[in-house]
Amino acid sequence: MRRPNKAPPAASKDGPRINDDIRNAQIQLIDQTGENKGTVETVVAIRMAQDVGMDLVEISPNTSPPVCKIMDYGKYKYSAQKKAAEARKRQKTVEIKEIKLRPMIDDHDYDVKMRAMQRFFEEGDKVKITLRYRGREMAHQEIGTKLLDKIKTDVAELAKVEQDARFEGRQVVMVLAPR
Repeated sequence: MRRPNKAPPAASKDGPRINDDIRNAQIQLIDQTGENKGTVETVVAIRMAQDVGMDLVEISPNTSPPVCKIMDYGKYKYSAQKKAAEARKRQKTVEIKEIKLRPMIDDHDYDVKMRAMQRFFEEGDKVKITLRYRGREMAHQEIGTKLLDKIKTDVAELAKVEQDARFEGRQVVMVLAPR
C-alpha cells in the first residue's frame, strides 16, 4: 500500500514574523514614530511600511488583533543581538572548586585549606569538600565528622551548607555556597 506524500513541516523561524509572514487579515498598527494607528488591514500596513523603506514587524502575536510595528528589522535584530551579548558578558558563572582533605590533617595544612576556601567564597564560587578515608581510617569515621563540623563552624559567617556531608564509598562529600 502506497502512503501519501507528506510535505515536510515549514521551518519555523526564530524571532517575530515580518512583512508577508504575517497571516492575519487585520492588525493593530504602530507606525515608525510610535504613534498608534489603530486597527488596519495587513496589506495596507505592509504597503505603508514599504513606502517609508522599513518592515512591518509583529510585536505581540498573541493579542487579538496582533500588534505590529513599522521599523527597520535589520537594526532591531542587531540591537537585540548586542543586548544579548552584553547580558552574557555581565553574567557570572558559579564554579565549584574542590578542596580535598584527610581525617588526620595537620593544623597548618588545615589553615592553608581554609585560606583557599575563604578566597573561593570571596570570588563567589561554591566549594566542594571531599574528605577521603584510607585503610584503617574507615574504622574512625568520627574523626572526619568532627573535622567537617569544625569546617562548618569556621566558615559559618562566609558560607552556608548547600549539601550536607554524605558518604560516597570511602569519601564524604559536602558542598558549601557563599552567603
